[in-house]
Amino acid sequence: MKTIDDLDVSGRRVFVRADLNVPLDGETITDDGRIRAALPTITKLAEAGARVIVASHLGRPKGAPDQAFSLAPVAKRLGELLGADVAFATDTVGDSARSTVAALGEGRVAVLENLRFNPGETSKDDAERGAFAGELAALADLYVGDGFGAVHRKHASVYDLPARLPHAAGDLIATEVGVLRKLTEDVRRPYAVVLGGAKVSDKLGVIEHLLERADRILVGGGMAYTFLKAQGHEIGASLLQEDQIPAVQGYLKRAQERGVEFVLPVDVVAAAAFPDLKTKAPTEHTTVAADAIPADLMGLDIGPRSRELYASKLADAATVFWNGPMGVFEHPDYAGGTRAVAQALIDSPAFTVVGGGDSAAAVRTLGFDENAFGHISTGGGASLEYLEGKTLPGLAALED
Repeated sequence: MKTIDDLDVSGRRVFVRADLNVPLDGETITDDGRIRAALPTITKLAEAGARVIVASHLGRPKGAPDQAFSLAPVAKRLGELLGADVAFATDTVGDSARSTVAALGEGRVAVLENLRFNPGETSKDDAERGAFAGELAALADLYVGDGFGAVHRKHASVYDLPARLPHAAGDLIATEVGVLRKLTEDVRRPYAVVLGGAKVSDKLGVIEHLLERADRILVGGGMAYTFLKAQGHEIGASLLQEDQIPAVQGYLKRAQERGVEFVLPVDVVAAAAFPDLKTKAPTEHTTVAADAIPADLMGLDIGPRSRELYASKLADAATVFWNGPMGVFEHPDYAGGTRAVAQALIDSPAFTVVGGGDSAAAVRTLGFDENAFGHISTGGGASLEYLEGKTLPGLAALED
């Protein structure tokens, strides 16, 4: 696929589909990582004299304007990071968008309002989606796809719009694809994978894929309890997807047959109730064996022995992919496991990839230096689908 280095952008209107889907507390951005990840492409285009039109979704508005999901705070923060005024259009393809784009000078940047305020963005009807893409295309001369976190969506701005304009991949997407190829082609071994998060069902496809490629799979987070239950252990009141037990048992059997090491917690930090994530008030909790969690307790993090075990399994790895926290990292009482895995990645000589989503949020929330990791992805779902071997609509659309 072409990159922005293959385009002549001077004086031209360049539509950049970024991923600026940041968490908001009212109008306060609580994690600007995705905005910062978009900066290199936006800066390169502006410095080359392009008239840069940045567009993104934020949250899940229902196809109509909703101030709770406005990109106005994002436009403000982007301007602060760029050190330049950023114009903001209060709609996507209406009067404000057209006038804002028309007023853009060379090297200047504008942000359109949330694309999902228009029902055509996410429509499953090809004609409706195409009509919206046509209106967006009228605003620009060139298209740059740079929102890796959205490339697994068949949405108008991701899939249909590139077909209507000369197009190329932005630096972020080019980097993401290059990194993911290192996890799928000519992988340096041993190849260790750390999977966490709440639900096994969210990771079925990637586990299926990794059983053919990984040397070691370490499981934590809420999904670990379904694995423990599948082995016949007592998990108390811990999170369980009972309908996934047969699939998990099949994975454990296949892993044994293929010589893939499956590592599960040996102890967990447990409590009688889920913690309050708003107040983060201290809780009563205890460490118990992972194979004998009392009936009235739920596991909320991997325990100290598990943290040491996981660190030892990552110490000699040459490649590590991590997706999903080890526990309820948002609360200090249950952040120890996630912190230990992050530190183990930093200490490892391996090429390390943090697979976006909650893992990337945890790295920033827990105060780690992002530069200490080989790569932090901006797209959790997109990364997983790529590793599953799926065709991602947004990447397919950028191919010539």
